Amino acid sequence: MSQGSRGLDNRHRDANGEISRKHGNAQIRSLRRIYGPEFAPSRRADMILRSLLEETGQPSLRQYLKNR
Repeated sequence: MSQGSRGLDNRHRDANGEISRKHGNAQIRSLRRIYGPEFAPSRRADMILRSLLEETGQPSLRQYLKNR
């Protein structure tokens, strides 16, 4: 079996379920379906993950989730 798997919207995820870094174009609206409506509450739904991580200074989605 591969190291990653397909998840919501057939997007590639790392073994831990995190959307792969190369897919930083995931929209906040999609991530809210996974992590709940309070995910990045002050951000627009059409913002992309890459921009959120840049604005918050987080290197990854995992780190953002840990520090929120």
